[in-house]
Amino acid sequence: MELQLETLQSQKDVDLIKQAHDLSIKHVEEMNREDLIYRIMEENAANDGLVYAKGVLQILPDGYGFLRSSEHNYVPSPDDIYVSPSQIKRFGLRKGDTIYGQIRPPKEGERFFALLKVDAVNFEKKKKAKFR
Repeated sequence: MELQLETLQSQKDVDLIKQAHDLSIKHVEEMNREDLIYRIMEENAANDGLVYAKGVLQILPDGYGFLRSSEHNYVPSPDDIYVSPSQIKRFGLRKGDTIYGQIRPPKEGERFFALLKVDAVNFEKKKKAKFR
């Protein structure tokens, strides 16, 4: 199944709970909204589903970045998406760019979902991003 983070964030709690039950996620009623969305994305990805997200890039001094969400007023949150320094360089990404792409769940020892594949930069195909 293909999921959009933005769609999950806009759903009512009742719909999220139903979706979590459909994915056989346990203890749903005990989770807060952010944890529930996180578990739905994680379980969907574990079942070979695709998860896509969009956010505004903030680049930190160490060279990596995060996609921040309007859902959280562009401030750090558990829903942020990690963007590696190599992707930032490869696609010529800049602070403030709106990025859309496929994400993957955190690996062991990681805290955030990570950008796996860039599909669009500022609503343009990624190939145009380097030539801005």
